[in-house]
Amino acid sequence: MGITDDVLVVGGGLAGMTAALAASESGASVRLVTDSESTLQQASGLVDVLGYPNPHDGDGDDSGENAEAASPVPNPFDAIESLPADHPYRVVGEGSLRGGLAAFDDATGDLYVGEHTDANALVPTVGGTVKPTARYPASVAAGLASDTRSMAVVGFEGDTDTDAERIAAHLEAAGVPFEVTGVTVEFPGDLDGTDQDTRLAHALDEDEGSGRRVLANRVSRALDDADGLGVDDVDRVGFPAVLGRDRPREIRSALADGLDADVFEVPPAPPSLPGLRLRYRFRDALREAGVALTTGNPVVDHDVEDGRIETVYADRNASRVPYEPQAVVLATGGLVGGGIDSERDRVYEPVFDCHVPHSTDRYDWSDADTFGPHAFARFGVRIDGDARVLDADGDPTYENLTAAGGVVGGYDPATEKSASGVSLATGYAAGRSAAAAVTDSQQPPLTEKR
Repeated sequence: MGITDDVLVVGGGLAGMTAALAASESGASVRLVTDSESTLQQASGLVDVLGYPNPHDGDGDDSGENAEAASPVPNPFDAIESLPADHPYRVVGEGSLRGGLAAFDDATGDLYVGEHTDANALVPTVGGTVKPTARYPASVAAGLASDTRSMAVVGFEGDTDTDAERIAAHLEAAGVPFEVTGVTVEFPGDLDGTDQDTRLAHALDEDEGSGRRVLANRVSRALDDADGLGVDDVDRVGFPAVLGRDRPREIRSALADGLDADVFEVPPAPPSLPGLRLRYRFRDALREAGVALTTGNPVVDHDVEDGRIETVYADRNASRVPYEPQAVVLATGGLVGGGIDSERDRVYEPVFDCHVPHSTDRYDWSDADTFGPHAFARFGVRIDGDARVLDADGDPTYENLTAAGGVVGGYDPATEKSASGVSLATGYAAGRSAAAAVTDSQQPPLTEKR
């Protein structure tokens, strides 16, 4: 006898957790099984919906130079209809995207902002670029590039990831509408920029030796000693994203008082503390929703009967644990995450052996131009409007299997900056569809806002 739940979600990233929340909200009992901890900590913490148009969605003749020069998308929702018909946003619809974003807002609460508008925000990053994004941590809000107030960026000695002076120079070169300067200081205590972000955050959480006050004083002196803006000229100060894991709001407030300026975190390269905070918040939301969590158990096999997945087997210490759900959501990630795999002559989905459209000639999988239309970027299973996985003939592979996130193909997340949005939209659609398959009842229509 296997473990019985209405819906089994395979995969613990943003898509899987969104699907689990959506299914639970629809009344199903849900279990989420994953072979490792969520990959959210491996992300920057920004939630992109659609940052740039894909220059290869048309005739494919655009050059890499044009791809690099593409202008940001002001409003992702206005751009959905211009996407190819097989793009996940077109397939599951705007309602699913809005539903996924609403589910995200409910789960994250005051940890994130951006829900007040459909428009993208422009957020300076650790690379000195300005990134369009739909949701961003509250700790980032004071640093938006649309704000005309003067800015200082702070780096820590030994931290090669955050070069404050370089970030400031890149922002100036990008033509931001404010004065900006960069300074580097020594982190308080016996830690420096070579230590793990979590150790730096813990030190500020505990505030051993009044580290927050010491840090504010060092930044003030560095600004007064540097060429350019002095501390009295600066309206906001950006720090590496290490301002506490447990008390980030308290730490930002203390630094703001010491500097007499708004304080924000500069979104980092992954892995990141903002991503870790997001993971913890989503895990809390899953527990509150009654979702059962099983980690460290990769799915290794399954049984099929009459066109349905009857049993799913997960590995636990070399033993096979059977699960017998009514519906299954596949959310195992894309090529990078291992949800899609390849050999010399084929591309495949390794858990349920779902069809992945691809050329039989592996030389067609990539383009000679670095920024060209790489086919591999779009590899993944295909789904219908209910997020059901389709076979090579366009029919549902199994009656009770849906898919979400990076395992779904038909889009280029790196070029479009759309990975998080697709995870939310398809996760929401897949979770609701799975719950509907269980209850065999008519679910309410997808609306623009719950």
